[in-house]
Amino acid sequence: MGSRHLSRSIAMQSLYEWDFSGKKQETLKKIVEKNVKEFGPGMENQDFVWQLINGIVEHLPKIDKIIEKAAPEWPINQITVVDRNVLRIGLYELMYEKKEEVPPKVAINEAIELAKTFGGESSGKFINGVLGTVYKQIQNEK
Repeated sequence: MGSRHLSRSIAMQSLYEWDFSGKKQETLKKIVEKNVKEFGPGMENQDFVWQLINGIVEHLPKIDKIIEKAAPEWPINQITVVDRNVLRIGLYELMYEKKEEVPPKVAINEAIELAKTFGGESSGKFINGVLGTVYKQIQNEK
């Protein structure tokens, strides 16, 4: 597993746990550190995990509004915890990462893979649909 893919997996699991336990800011660092130890033993460079976590938390209200607009029939609290956090990672990468580091298609494909790994039967299609919608809107705004 590539280190960026592993970083995304650890970020997703950490965000899931944080979201599930009520999004208390003081618990996030402990959750991430525990998950890095558990799922990424010997992981030398944790920068990308922290870049994702800190970026998503910083932009969370904006990211959640984008999810609500792109999936209006699914209020944010009705989207499964896994799918909601996979969307947050995918949207963060689409909206805020440097395109030369994470091209949009890579961000979308990585999010779909996370959804297939951690989500339900239709998670991959749902993530693809929402991120595809947002990507088209971004393209149209240029």
